[in-house]
Amino acid sequence: MAKKTVTRSSRLGPAERSAAITALKEKELDILVVGGGIVGTGSAMDAVTRGLRVGMVEARDWGSGTSSRSSKLVHGGIRYLEQLNFRLVREALIERGLLLQRIAPHLVRPVRFLYPLKTPIIERLYIGAGMLLYDLFSYSGGRPPGVPHHRHLSKRQVHKLMPSLRDDALVGGITYYDAQVDDARYVSSLARTASFYGAHVASRVRVEGFLKVGERVVGVQAHDLLTGERFDIRARQVVNATGVWTDDTQAMVGERGQFKVRASKGVHLVVPRDRFQSKVGLLLRTEKSVLFVIPWGRHWLIGTTDTDWNLDKAHPAATAADIDYLLKHVNKVINVPLTREDVEGVYAGLRPLLAGESDETSKLSREHIVAHSVPGLVVIAGGKWTTYRVMAKDAIDEAVAALDGRVPESTTEDIALLGAEGYQAAWNKRAKIARAFGVHKVRIEHLLNRYGTMTDELLDLIRARPELGHPLPGADDYLEAEVVYAATHEGALHLDDVLARRTRISIEAWDRGVSAAPVAARLMGEVLGWDDARVKREVAFYLKRVTAERESQEQMSDAAADRVRLEAPDISIEN
Repeated sequence: MAKKTVTRSSRLGPAERSAAITALKEKELDILVVGGGIVGTGSAMDAVTRGLRVGMVEARDWGSGTSSRSSKLVHGGIRYLEQLNFRLVREALIERGLLLQRIAPHLVRPVRFLYPLKTPIIERLYIGAGMLLYDLFSYSGGRPPGVPHHRHLSKRQVHKLMPSLRDDALVGGITYYDAQVDDARYVSSLARTASFYGAHVASRVRVEGFLKVGERVVGVQAHDLLTGERFDIRARQVVNATGVWTDDTQAMVGERGQFKVRASKGVHLVVPRDRFQSKVGLLLRTEKSVLFVIPWGRHWLIGTTDTDWNLDKAHPAATAADIDYLLKHVNKVINVPLTREDVEGVYAGLRPLLAGESDETSKLSREHIVAHSVPGLVVIAGGKWTTYRVMAKDAIDEAVAALDGRVPESTTEDIALLGAEGYQAAWNKRAKIARAFGVHKVRIEHLLNRYGTMTDELLDLIRARPELGHPLPGADDYLEAEVVYAATHEGALHLDDVLARRTRISIEAWDRGVSAAPVAARLMGEVLGWDDARVKREVAFYLKRVTAERESQEQMSDAAADRVRLEAPDISIEN
Protein backbone atom coordinates (compact mmCIF):
# COMPACT_ATOMS: atom_id res chain seq x y z
CA MET A 1 0.00 0.00 0.00
CA ALA A 2 1.34 3.43 -0.93
CA LYS A 3 2.17 5.71 1.96
CA LYS A 4 -0.09 8.72 2.39
CA THR A 5 1.99 11.89 2.33
CA VAL A 6 1.05 15.02 4.23
CA THR A 7 1.72 18.16 2.25
CA ARG A 8 2.21 21.50 3.94
CA SER A 9 1.18 24.70 2.25
CA SER A 10 2.39 28.16 3.14
CA ARG A 11 -0.72 29.60 1.48
CA LEU A 12 -3.70 30.69 3.52
CA GLY A 13 -6.21 31.25 0.75
CA PRO A 14 -9.82 30.24 -0.04
CA ALA A 15 -8.95 26.57 -0.71
CA GLU A 16 -7.06 26.29 2.57
CA ARG A 17 -9.94 27.87 4.47
CA SER A 18 -12.42 25.38 2.95
CA ALA A 19 -10.15 22.46 3.84
CA ALA A 20 -9.78 23.80 7.40
CA ILE A 21 -13.56 24.05 7.88
CA THR A 22 -14.02 20.51 6.57
CA ALA A 23 -11.43 19.29 9.09
CA LEU A 24 -13.04 21.28 11.92
CA LYS A 25 -16.38 19.60 11.20
CA GLU A 26 -15.05 16.07 10.81
CA LYS A 27 -12.27 15.66 13.37
CA GLU A 28 -12.16 15.84 17.13
CA LEU A 29 -9.38 18.25 17.99
CA ASP A 30 -7.01 18.16 20.91
CA ILE A 31 -7.16 21.96 21.20
CA LEU A 32 -9.61 24.46 19.71
CA VAL A 33 -8.64 28.12 20.08
CA VAL A 34 -11.44 30.69 19.98
CA GLY A 35 -10.14 34.11 18.94
CA GLY A 36 -7.69 35.07 16.21
CA GLY A 37 -5.88 37.98 17.77
CA ILE A 38 -2.22 37.89 18.79
CA VAL A 39 -2.82 35.60 21.80
CA GLY A 40 -5.18 33.27 19.94
CA THR A 41 -2.89 32.86 16.93
CA GLY A 42 0.06 32.46 19.30
CA SER A 43 -1.83 29.74 21.18
CA ALA A 44 -2.64 27.86 17.97
CA MET A 45 1.02 28.12 16.96
CA ASP A 46 2.20 26.85 20.35
CA ALA A 47 -0.22 23.91 20.37
CA VAL A 48 0.35 22.72 16.81
CA THR A 49 4.14 22.80 17.16
CA ARG A 50 3.80 20.44 20.15
CA GLY A 51 2.29 17.88 17.75
CA LEU A 52 -1.36 18.34 18.78
CA ARG A 53 -4.46 18.37 16.56
CA VAL A 54 -5.37 22.05 16.58
CA GLY A 55 -8.12 24.29 15.27
CA MET A 56 -8.65 28.05 15.52
CA VAL A 57 -11.63 30.20 14.59
CA GLU A 58 -12.01 33.98 14.50
CA ALA A 59 -15.33 35.80 14.12
CA ARG A 60 -13.89 38.58 11.96
CA ASP A 61 -10.43 38.96 10.40
CA TRP A 62 -7.13 37.94 11.95
CA GLY A 63 -6.12 40.64 14.41
CA SER A 64 -9.13 42.81 13.56
CA GLY A 65 -9.78 43.74 17.20
CA THR A 66 -7.21 44.95 19.68
CA SER A 67 -4.24 43.26 18.03
CA SER A 68 -4.18 45.49 14.92
CA ARG A 69 -4.71 48.77 16.77
CA SER A 70 -1.84 48.91 19.23
CA SER A 71 1.02 51.41 19.46
CA LYS A 72 2.87 48.95 17.20
CA LEU A 73 5.65 48.68 19.75
CA VAL A 74 7.44 45.58 20.99
CA HIS A 75 8.74 46.93 24.28
CA GLY A 76 9.45 46.21 27.90
CA GLY A 77 7.29 49.05 29.15
CA ILE A 78 9.35 51.85 30.68
CA ARG A 79 6.42 52.99 32.83
CA TYR A 80 6.15 49.57 34.52
CA LEU A 81 9.59 50.14 36.08
CA GLU A 82 8.14 53.06 38.03
CA GLN A 83 5.35 50.73 39.19
CA LEU A 84 8.12 48.32 40.36
CA ASN A 85 6.75 45.59 38.07
CA PHE A 86 10.22 44.29 37.31
CA ARG A 87 9.13 40.76 36.41
CA LEU A 88 6.84 41.98 33.63
CA VAL A 89 9.50 44.33 32.24
CA ARG A 90 12.17 41.62 32.23
CA GLU A 91 9.83 39.09 30.60
CA ALA A 92 8.82 41.58 27.90
CA LEU A 93 12.42 42.59 27.15
CA ILE A 94 13.48 38.95 26.73
CA GLU A 95 10.57 38.46 24.32
CA ARG A 96 11.58 41.64 22.46
CA GLY A 97 15.02 40.16 21.82
CA LEU A 98 13.53 36.88 20.60
CA LEU A 99 11.18 38.62 18.17
CA LEU A 100 13.90 40.91 16.85
CA GLN A 101 16.56 38.29 16.29
CA ARG A 102 14.91 34.92 15.85
CA ILE A 103 11.15 34.77 15.41
CA ALA A 104 10.38 37.69 13.08
CA PRO A 105 13.36 39.89 12.15
CA HIS A 106 11.53 40.92 8.95
CA LEU A 107 8.57 42.32 10.89
CA VAL A 108 10.13 43.57 14.15
CA ARG A 109 12.78 46.29 13.96
CA PRO A 110 14.72 48.45 16.45
CA VAL A 111 13.50 52.00 16.97
CA ARG A 112 15.31 54.73 18.89
CA PHE A 113 13.49 57.03 21.31
CA LEU A 114 14.38 60.27 23.04
CA TYR A 115 13.31 61.01 26.60
CA PRO A 116 13.65 64.80 27.04
CA LEU A 117 14.81 65.89 30.49
CA LYS A 118 13.16 68.99 31.95
CA THR A 119 15.22 69.41 35.10
CA PRO A 120 18.97 68.94 35.58
CA ILE A 121 20.82 66.37 37.70
CA ILE A 122 18.05 64.73 39.78
CA GLU A 123 15.80 63.82 36.84
CA ARG A 124 18.80 62.65 34.81
CA LEU A 125 19.91 60.40 37.67
CA TYR A 126 16.41 59.06 38.27
CA ILE A 127 15.51 58.37 34.61
CA GLY A 128 19.06 57.22 33.84
CA ALA A 129 18.88 54.63 36.62
CA GLY A 130 15.63 53.32 35.12
CA MET A 131 17.17 53.14 31.64
CA LEU A 132 20.20 51.28 33.03
CA LEU A 133 17.90 48.76 34.69
CA TYR A 134 15.99 48.46 31.39
CA ASP A 135 19.23 47.60 29.58
CA LEU A 136 20.30 45.11 32.25
CA PHE A 137 16.97 43.28 32.12
CA SER A 138 17.27 43.00 28.32
CA TYR A 139 20.51 40.99 28.78
CA SER A 140 19.03 38.68 31.42
CA GLY A 141 17.59 36.15 28.98
CA GLY A 142 20.95 34.63 28.16
CA ARG A 143 21.32 36.27 24.75
CA PRO A 144 22.15 39.78 23.46
CA PRO A 145 19.15 42.16 23.42
CA GLY A 146 19.41 42.99 19.72
CA VAL A 147 19.42 46.77 20.31
CA PRO A 148 22.05 49.28 21.54
CA HIS A 149 22.04 50.49 25.15
CA HIS A 150 20.81 53.90 26.32
CA ARG A 151 22.85 57.12 25.98
CA HIS A 152 22.90 60.42 27.85
CA LEU A 153 22.80 63.54 25.66
CA SER A 154 23.39 67.23 26.20
CA LYS A 155 20.83 69.81 25.12
CA ARG A 156 22.88 70.55 22.01
CA GLN A 157 23.07 66.86 21.07
CA VAL A 158 19.32 66.52 21.52
CA HIS A 159 18.62 69.43 19.17
CA LYS A 160 20.90 67.87 16.57
CA LEU A 161 18.84 64.68 16.72
CA MET A 162 15.49 66.48 16.86
CA PRO A 163 15.73 70.05 15.49
CA SER A 164 11.96 70.59 15.81
CA LEU A 165 11.99 70.44 19.62
CA ARG A 166 11.22 73.70 21.38
CA ASP A 167 14.27 75.18 23.04
CA ASP A 168 12.47 75.58 26.38
CA ALA A 169 11.13 72.00 26.35
CA LEU A 170 14.26 70.39 27.76
CA VAL A 171 17.66 70.75 29.40
CA GLY A 172 19.06 67.53 27.93
CA GLY A 173 17.92 64.03 27.12
CA ILE A 174 18.41 60.28 27.18
CA THR A 175 17.98 58.03 24.18
CA TYR A 176 17.11 54.35 24.39
CA TYR A 177 15.92 51.60 22.05
CA ASP A 178 12.82 49.49 21.81
CA ALA A 179 11.29 47.83 18.76
CA GLN A 180 8.28 48.28 16.52
CA VAL A 181 6.07 45.94 14.52
CA ASP A 182 3.23 46.06 12.02
CA ASP A 183 0.89 44.39 14.49
CA ALA A 184 -1.81 43.35 12.00
CA ARG A 185 0.66 41.88 9.54
CA TYR A 186 2.34 39.96 12.36
CA VAL A 187 -0.96 38.38 13.47
CA SER A 188 -1.94 37.27 9.96
CA SER A 189 1.60 35.92 9.43
CA LEU A 190 1.36 34.00 12.70
CA ALA A 191 -2.00 32.50 11.70
CA ARG A 192 -0.50 31.52 8.36
CA THR A 193 2.51 29.95 10.04
CA ALA A 194 0.29 27.95 12.41
CA SER A 195 -1.63 26.73 9.36
CA PHE A 196 1.65 25.76 7.69
CA TYR A 197 2.49 23.55 10.68
CA GLY A 198 -0.90 21.85 10.48
CA ALA A 199 -3.43 23.90 12.45
CA HIS A 200 -6.92 24.11 10.90
CA VAL A 201 -7.57 27.86 10.98
CA ALA A 202 -10.55 29.80 9.64
CA SER A 203 -11.51 33.45 9.97
CA ARG A 204 -15.08 34.76 9.62
CA VAL A 205 -16.30 31.82 11.73
CA ARG A 206 -18.20 32.97 14.80
CA VAL A 207 -18.64 30.90 17.95
CA GLU A 208 -22.27 31.19 19.07
CA GLY A 209 -22.36 28.65 21.89
CA PHE A 210 -20.51 25.85 23.66
CA LEU A 211 -21.14 22.10 23.50
CA LYS A 212 -21.29 20.51 26.94
CA VAL A 213 -21.56 17.01 28.35
CA GLY A 214 -22.69 17.52 31.90
CA GLU A 215 -20.47 20.31 33.22
CA ARG A 216 -17.67 19.64 30.76
CA VAL A 217 -17.12 21.75 27.62
CA VAL A 218 -16.49 19.45 24.64
CA GLY A 219 -16.62 21.90 21.75
CA VAL A 220 -18.44 24.88 20.23
CA GLN A 221 -21.33 25.76 17.97
CA ALA A 222 -19.88 27.64 15.01
CA HIS A 223 -21.36 29.84 12.28
CA ASP A 224 -19.53 30.36 8.96
CA LEU A 225 -20.23 34.02 8.20
CA LEU A 226 -19.25 33.62 4.54
CA THR A 227 -21.68 30.83 3.68
CA GLY A 228 -24.21 30.97 6.51
CA GLU A 229 -23.55 27.33 7.45
CA ARG A 230 -23.74 26.34 11.10
CA PHE A 231 -21.79 23.37 12.44
CA ASP A 232 -20.29 21.89 15.59
CA ILE A 233 -16.58 21.67 16.36
CA ARG A 234 -15.54 19.07 18.93
CA ALA A 235 -12.36 19.39 20.98
CA ARG A 236 -10.88 17.84 24.09
CA GLN A 237 -9.90 21.31 25.32
CA VAL A 238 -11.14 24.74 24.22
CA VAL A 239 -9.02 27.86 24.78
CA ASN A 240 -10.90 31.15 25.11
CA ALA A 241 -8.49 33.81 23.80
CA THR A 242 -10.99 36.52 22.94
CA GLY A 243 -9.35 39.51 24.67
CA VAL A 244 -11.83 42.28 25.45
CA TRP A 245 -14.65 39.86 24.51
CA THR A 246 -13.59 37.37 27.23
CA ASP A 247 -16.54 38.10 29.51
CA ASP A 248 -19.01 37.80 26.60
CA THR A 249 -17.55 34.46 25.53
CA GLN A 250 -17.57 33.15 29.10
CA ALA A 251 -21.23 34.10 29.44
CA MET A 252 -22.07 31.60 26.67
CA VAL A 253 -20.89 28.78 28.94
CA GLY A 254 -23.44 29.75 31.55
CA GLU A 255 -20.79 30.12 34.23
CA ARG A 256 -19.61 33.21 36.06
CA GLY A 257 -16.05 34.07 35.16
CA GLN A 258 -13.34 33.96 37.82
CA PHE A 259 -12.18 37.42 36.77
CA LYS A 260 -13.35 40.33 34.66
CA VAL A 261 -11.73 42.00 31.68
CA ARG A 262 -12.10 45.74 31.38
CA ALA A 263 -11.56 47.62 28.11
CA SER A 264 -9.35 50.69 27.97
CA LYS A 265 -9.42 52.82 24.81
CA GLY A 266 -6.16 53.91 23.22
CA VAL A 267 -6.27 56.43 20.37
CA HIS A 268 -3.42 57.09 17.92
CA LEU A 269 -2.91 59.78 15.27
CA VAL A 270 -0.98 59.38 12.02
CA VAL A 271 0.77 62.49 10.66
CA PRO A 272 3.24 62.93 7.76
CA ARG A 273 6.92 62.54 8.59
CA ASP A 274 7.73 66.00 7.22
CA ARG A 275 5.59 67.84 9.76
CA PHE A 276 8.55 68.01 12.12
CA GLN A 277 12.23 67.11 11.90
CA SER A 278 13.61 64.29 14.00
CA LYS A 279 15.88 61.29 13.60
CA VAL A 280 14.34 59.58 16.65
CA GLY A 281 11.01 58.88 18.27
CA LEU A 282 9.88 60.65 21.39
CA LEU A 283 8.67 59.52 24.82
CA LEU A 284 6.77 62.09 26.88
CA ARG A 285 5.21 61.86 30.33
CA THR A 286 1.65 63.08 30.71
CA GLU A 287 -0.48 63.60 33.79
CA LYS A 288 -2.11 60.20 33.16
CA SER A 289 0.46 57.97 31.48
CA VAL A 290 3.11 58.25 28.79
CA LEU A 291 2.84 59.47 25.22
CA PHE A 292 4.87 58.18 22.28
CA VAL A 293 5.75 59.80 18.98
CA ILE A 294 6.86 56.85 16.86
CA PRO A 295 8.54 56.89 13.43
CA TRP A 296 6.42 54.81 11.04
CA GLY A 297 7.76 54.76 7.48
CA ARG A 298 6.79 58.08 5.92
CA HIS A 299 4.65 58.94 8.92
CA TRP A 300 4.63 59.51 12.67
CA LEU A 301 2.32 57.67 15.05
CA ILE A 302 1.26 59.76 18.05
CA GLY A 303 -0.38 57.97 20.97
CA THR A 304 -1.91 57.06 23.15
CA THR A 305 -4.89 57.86 25.32
CA ASP A 306 -5.98 55.58 28.16
CA THR A 307 -9.67 55.87 29.00
CA ASP A 308 -12.41 53.49 30.09
CA TRP A 309 -14.61 52.15 27.24
CA ASN A 310 -17.97 50.45 27.78
CA LEU A 311 -19.49 50.75 24.29
CA ASP A 312 -19.13 48.73 21.05
CA LYS A 313 -15.99 46.60 21.31
CA ALA A 314 -15.62 45.85 17.60
CA HIS A 315 -15.38 49.51 16.57
CA PRO A 316 -14.04 51.72 19.36
CA ALA A 317 -14.36 55.31 18.19
CA ALA A 318 -11.92 58.16 18.57
CA THR A 319 -13.46 61.51 19.49
CA ALA A 320 -12.46 65.07 18.73
CA ALA A 321 -11.53 65.34 22.42
CA ASP A 322 -9.12 62.37 22.09
CA ILE A 323 -7.48 63.96 19.06
CA ASP A 324 -7.19 67.37 20.74
CA TYR A 325 -5.67 65.75 23.85
CA LEU A 326 -2.87 64.13 21.82
CA LEU A 327 -2.19 67.25 19.75
CA LYS A 328 -2.07 69.41 22.89
CA HIS A 329 0.60 67.26 24.52
CA VAL A 330 2.79 66.98 21.42
CA ASN A 331 2.50 70.71 20.72
CA LYS A 332 3.96 71.46 24.15
CA VAL A 333 7.38 70.31 22.94
CA ILE A 334 7.60 71.05 19.18
CA ASN A 335 8.33 74.37 17.45
CA VAL A 336 5.54 74.38 14.87
CA PRO A 337 2.25 73.18 16.37
CA LEU A 338 0.30 70.40 14.67
CA THR A 339 -3.35 71.00 13.80
CA ARG A 340 -6.26 68.76 12.84
CA GLU A 341 -5.39 69.45 9.18
CA ASP A 342 -2.04 67.67 9.69
CA VAL A 343 -3.72 64.43 10.75
CA GLU A 344 -3.77 61.83 7.96
CA GLY A 345 -5.28 58.99 9.94
CA VAL A 346 -6.75 58.10 13.33
CA TYR A 347 -7.32 54.72 14.91
CA ALA A 348 -8.62 53.51 18.24
CA GLY A 349 -8.01 50.17 19.92
CA LEU A 350 -8.94 48.52 23.21
CA ARG A 351 -6.58 47.06 25.81
CA PRO A 352 -7.91 43.99 27.66
CA LEU A 353 -7.08 44.85 31.27
CA LEU A 354 -7.74 42.65 34.28
CA ALA A 355 -10.36 44.46 36.33
CA GLY A 356 -10.69 45.03 40.03
CA GLU A 357 -7.31 46.51 40.91
CA SER A 358 -7.94 50.22 40.42
CA ASP A 359 -10.54 52.61 39.13
CA GLU A 360 -8.02 54.09 36.70
CA THR A 361 -7.45 52.00 33.59
CA SER A 362 -3.88 53.28 33.27
CA LYS A 363 -3.12 51.54 36.57
CA LEU A 364 -4.86 48.26 35.82
CA SER A 365 -2.63 45.24 35.43
CA ARG A 366 -0.89 44.25 32.21
CA GLU A 367 -0.23 40.85 33.79
CA HIS A 368 -2.11 37.90 32.36
CA ILE A 369 -4.20 35.19 33.98
CA VAL A 370 -4.83 31.61 32.85
CA ALA A 371 -7.67 29.64 34.40
CA HIS A 372 -9.58 26.42 33.83
CA SER A 373 -12.91 28.15 34.39
CA VAL A 374 -14.92 24.96 33.80
CA PRO A 375 -13.70 21.46 32.78
CA GLY A 376 -12.66 21.51 29.16
CA LEU A 377 -12.39 25.31 28.91
CA VAL A 378 -9.21 27.34 29.49
CA VAL A 379 -9.39 31.14 29.64
CA ILE A 380 -6.40 33.38 28.94
CA ALA A 381 -6.85 37.11 29.59
CA GLY A 382 -4.94 40.32 30.25
CA GLY A 383 -1.31 40.71 29.26
CA LYS A 384 0.30 42.85 26.58
CA TRP A 385 1.11 42.40 22.89
CA THR A 386 4.86 41.93 23.44
CA THR A 387 4.43 38.93 25.75
CA TYR A 388 1.90 37.08 23.57
CA ARG A 389 4.20 34.05 23.18
CA VAL A 390 4.51 33.58 26.95
CA MET A 391 0.75 33.97 27.35
CA ALA A 392 0.13 31.39 24.63
CA LYS A 393 2.58 28.97 26.22
CA ASP A 394 0.91 29.34 29.62
CA ALA A 395 -2.56 28.79 28.11
CA ILE A 396 -1.53 25.65 26.24
CA ASP A 397 0.38 24.34 29.28
CA GLU A 398 -2.89 24.62 31.23
CA ALA A 399 -4.86 22.89 28.47
CA VAL A 400 -2.45 19.97 27.97
CA ALA A 401 -2.32 19.32 31.71
CA ALA A 402 -5.88 18.01 31.29
CA LEU A 403 -5.06 15.82 28.26
CA ASP A 404 -4.15 12.15 28.54
CA GLY A 405 -0.60 11.18 27.68
CA ARG A 406 2.64 13.11 27.62
CA VAL A 407 2.67 16.25 25.50
CA PRO A 408 5.97 17.95 24.54
CA GLU A 409 6.96 21.29 26.02
CA SER A 410 6.51 24.53 24.09
CA THR A 411 9.02 25.05 21.28
CA THR A 412 7.93 28.44 19.95
CA GLU A 413 10.98 30.35 21.16
CA ASP A 414 12.95 28.52 18.45
CA ILE A 415 10.42 28.60 15.58
CA ALA A 416 10.50 31.52 13.17
CA LEU A 417 7.51 32.89 11.29
CA LEU A 418 7.20 32.25 7.57
CA GLY A 419 9.44 34.71 5.76
CA ALA A 420 11.96 35.03 8.61
CA GLU A 421 14.44 32.30 7.67
CA GLY A 422 17.08 33.76 5.37
CA TYR A 423 15.80 37.31 5.78
CA GLN A 424 19.20 38.82 6.54
CA ALA A 425 20.74 37.22 3.45
CA ALA A 426 17.87 38.53 1.31
CA TRP A 427 18.29 42.00 2.83
CA ASN A 428 21.97 41.98 1.96
CA LYS A 429 21.05 41.14 -1.65
CA ARG A 430 18.32 43.76 -1.97
CA ALA A 431 20.19 45.93 -4.48
CA LYS A 432 20.85 42.90 -6.68
CA ILE A 433 17.18 41.85 -6.49
CA ALA A 434 16.08 45.38 -7.40
CA ARG A 435 18.33 45.41 -10.50
CA ALA A 436 17.09 41.97 -11.58
CA PHE A 437 13.45 43.13 -11.50
CA GLY A 438 14.07 46.67 -12.71
CA VAL A 439 12.60 48.33 -9.62
CA HIS A 440 13.98 50.83 -7.11
CA LYS A 441 15.87 49.39 -4.14
CA VAL A 442 13.49 51.18 -1.73
CA ARG A 443 10.61 49.18 -3.17
CA ILE A 444 12.44 45.89 -2.48
CA GLU A 445 13.24 47.08 1.05
CA HIS A 446 9.55 47.81 1.60
CA LEU A 447 8.59 44.30 0.44
CA LEU A 448 11.31 42.58 2.48
CA ASN A 449 10.18 44.41 5.60
CA ARG A 450 6.62 43.17 5.06
CA TYR A 451 7.09 39.69 3.61
CA GLY A 452 10.67 38.68 4.38
CA THR A 453 11.87 35.89 2.10
CA MET A 454 8.27 35.43 0.87
CA THR A 455 9.00 38.55 -1.21
CA ASP A 456 10.02 36.12 -3.96
CA GLU A 457 6.36 35.10 -4.28
CA LEU A 458 5.31 38.74 -4.77
CA LEU A 459 8.01 39.23 -7.38
CA ASP A 460 6.92 36.06 -9.20
CA LEU A 461 3.40 37.51 -9.37
CA ILE A 462 4.77 40.71 -10.91
CA ARG A 463 6.94 38.75 -13.34
CA ALA A 464 3.86 36.85 -14.55
CA ARG A 465 1.65 39.96 -14.60
CA PRO A 466 3.78 43.14 -14.89
CA GLU A 467 0.75 45.41 -14.34
CA LEU A 468 0.65 44.17 -10.74
CA GLY A 469 3.86 46.12 -10.17
CA HIS A 470 1.88 49.38 -10.27
CA PRO A 471 1.18 51.20 -6.99
CA LEU A 472 -2.40 51.52 -5.77
CA PRO A 473 -4.13 54.89 -6.37
CA GLY A 474 -3.59 57.25 -3.47
CA ALA A 475 -1.29 54.74 -1.72
CA ASP A 476 2.07 54.78 -3.50
CA ASP A 477 3.77 52.61 -0.89
CA TYR A 478 1.67 49.55 -1.82
CA LEU A 479 1.61 47.55 -5.05
CA GLU A 480 -1.37 45.91 -6.75
CA ALA A 481 0.43 42.58 -6.33
CA GLU A 482 0.09 42.93 -2.56
CA VAL A 483 -3.70 42.95 -2.84
CA VAL A 484 -3.70 39.78 -4.95
CA TYR A 485 -1.24 38.11 -2.57
CA ALA A 486 -3.36 39.05 0.47
CA ALA A 487 -6.29 37.13 -1.03
CA THR A 488 -4.32 34.13 -2.33
CA HIS A 489 -1.85 33.64 0.53
CA GLU A 490 -2.82 35.70 3.60
CA GLY A 491 -6.46 34.88 4.33
CA ALA A 492 -7.99 38.22 3.27
CA LEU A 493 -11.71 37.69 2.56
CA HIS A 494 -13.09 41.24 2.42
CA LEU A 495 -11.83 44.55 1.06
CA ASP A 496 -11.56 45.89 4.60
CA ASP A 497 -9.11 43.07 5.46
CA VAL A 498 -6.68 44.35 2.82
CA LEU A 499 -7.01 48.12 3.22
CA ALA A 500 -7.06 48.13 7.03
CA ARG A 501 -4.79 45.20 7.98
CA ARG A 502 -2.76 43.47 5.22
CA THR A 503 -1.79 47.00 4.24
CA ARG A 504 -2.27 50.06 6.46
CA ILE A 505 -3.82 52.22 3.73
CA SER A 506 -6.86 53.02 5.88
CA ILE A 507 -4.71 55.01 8.32
CA GLU A 508 -1.76 56.07 6.11
CA ALA A 509 -3.47 57.51 3.01
CA TRP A 510 -4.87 61.04 3.09
CA ASP A 511 -8.16 59.79 1.66
CA ARG A 512 -8.03 56.70 3.95
CA GLY A 513 -8.19 54.32 0.99
CA VAL A 514 -11.14 55.79 -0.94
CA SER A 515 -9.13 55.97 -4.20
CA ALA A 516 -7.57 52.53 -3.75
CA ALA A 517 -10.83 50.76 -2.85
CA PRO A 518 -12.27 50.14 -6.37
CA VAL A 519 -8.95 48.87 -7.74
CA ALA A 520 -8.26 46.67 -4.70
CA ALA A 521 -11.80 45.23 -4.77
CA ARG A 522 -11.46 44.32 -8.46
CA LEU A 523 -8.14 42.58 -7.83
CA MET A 524 -9.52 40.65 -4.85
CA GLY A 525 -12.60 39.73 -6.87
CA GLU A 526 -10.45 38.04 -9.51
CA VAL A 527 -9.05 35.71 -6.84
CA LEU A 528 -12.19 35.19 -4.76
CA GLY A 529 -14.67 34.87 -7.63
CA TRP A 530 -16.65 38.05 -6.97
CA ASP A 531 -19.09 39.30 -9.61
CA ASP A 532 -19.51 43.02 -10.37
CA ALA A 533 -22.29 43.38 -7.82
CA ARG A 534 -20.14 41.89 -5.08
CA VAL A 535 -17.20 44.15 -5.99
CA LYS A 536 -19.47 47.22 -5.77
CA ARG A 537 -20.90 46.00 -2.47
CA GLU A 538 -17.44 45.59 -0.92
CA VAL A 539 -16.45 49.10 -2.05
CA ALA A 540 -19.71 50.58 -0.75
CA PHE A 541 -19.22 49.05 2.69
CA TYR A 542 -15.65 50.28 2.87
CA LEU A 543 -16.64 53.83 1.89
CA LYS A 544 -19.35 53.77 4.59
CA ARG A 545 -16.67 52.79 7.10
CA VAL A 546 -14.45 55.72 6.09
CA THR A 547 -17.33 58.21 6.28
CA ALA A 548 -18.49 56.92 9.67
CA GLU A 549 -14.96 57.05 11.10
CA ARG A 550 -14.38 60.60 9.89
CA GLU A 551 -17.71 61.80 11.28
CA SER A 552 -17.22 60.00 14.60
CA GLN A 553 -13.92 61.84 15.01
CA GLU A 554 -15.81 65.15 14.95
CA GLN A 555 -17.84 64.18 18.04
CA MET A 556 -16.85 65.31 21.53
CA SER A 557 -18.17 62.36 23.58
CA ASP A 558 -17.65 58.61 23.44
CA ALA A 559 -21.39 57.99 23.27
CA ALA A 560 -21.86 60.30 20.27
CA ALA A 561 -18.78 58.93 18.47
CA ASP A 562 -19.91 55.34 19.05
CA ARG A 563 -23.39 56.08 17.70
CA VAL A 564 -22.00 57.65 14.52
CA ARG A 565 -19.39 54.92 13.96
CA LEU A 566 -22.03 52.20 14.19
CA GLU A 567 -23.90 53.74 11.25
CA ALA A 568 -21.47 51.74 9.09
CA PRO A 569 -22.10 48.04 9.79
CA ASP A 570 -19.66 45.22 9.07
CA ILE A 571 -20.20 43.42 5.80
CA SER A 572 -21.66 39.95 6.30
CA ILE A 573 -24.00 37.38 4.77
CA GLU A 574 -26.95 39.09 6.44
CA ASN A 575 -26.47 42.25 4.39
